[in-house]
Amino acid sequence: MVTRQLMVLASVFATLVGGAVMAKAQGQYIRVAHIEIDPAQIEAYKAAVSEEIESSVRLEPGVLALYAVSDKDNSAQITVFEIYADESAYKAHLETPHFLKYKSTTQDMVKSLKLAETVPVMIGVKH
Repeated sequence: MVTRQLMVLASVFATLVGGAVMAKAQGQYIRVAHIEIDPAQIEAYKAAVSEEIESSVRLEPGVLALYAVSDKDNSAQITVFEIYADESAYKAHLETPHFLKYKSTTQDMVKSLKLAETVPVMIGVKH
């Protein structure tokens, strides 16, 4: 299921970023968050994560991409794919007012959180 979610995220990334680009993702910091949400609070969670992503992409030059998707068969299973210019951009992101608001707003909604460290290899994007 995780592999399917990552394939969907890669497809979304390619569609949204646009343009034919094949580049080694050297220096970029990429994380994947697997989040289980209390099903009774899924709509509130979606609103909070949407606000956080919009602010992050708009305000932080080091945030290259943030995508949140839910499992088709279980909307309480959320995967967030994050691409930062580098690790320092990620660390700066964690200290922003909009991220801290997201964390405090969603702390009682999140039943589990698993962060996956990744090693970027190649990013292919079609414009």
